[in-house]
Amino acid sequence: MAKSDVDADTVRKLAALLEETGLTEIEVARGDWRVRVARAANGPAGRPQPTEIGLPQRVAPPASAGPITAEAIEQALAAHPGTVTSPMVGTVYLAPSAGAEPFVKQGGTVKEGDTLLLIEAMKTFNEVRAPRPGTVERILVEDGAPVEFAEPLLILA
Repeated sequence: MAKSDVDADTVRKLAALLEETGLTEIEVARGDWRVRVARAANGPAGRPQPTEIGLPQRVAPPASAGPITAEAIEQALAAHPGTVTSPMVGTVYLAPSAGAEPFVKQGGTVKEGDTLLLIEAMKTFNEVRAPRPGTVERILVEDGAPVEFAEPLLILA
């Protein structure tokens, strides 16, 4: 990919992510490639400022470098300040039992201390509770999936 080539689809996805999360800047990197999309805060007159779009920068990328993946975008989304991360390694469960309603749904509201999900570790079920009140903006894990320590689980807005 030449330095001037831009993956317009990736830039559009990142710009939509900025809008969705309310962030003002997002950067995604893969190998030696990176794409940065930023938007300036509103000026003093309340008029929107032009959006800055960083072009991919090439620093001797490896031969295997390809387009930025959905996984990389998810990782960038995980940097959101409302991200709730896993306190341990285990298996995540979104509901108290098989077939039961999930603890939370995307778009639902929670109070501080509400159970968001369970993580099973060493045959013990551990509740992950809401650190603050908010709206569940996005659930980043699948029911029954393994999770690592500090892995993003969901985002509260």
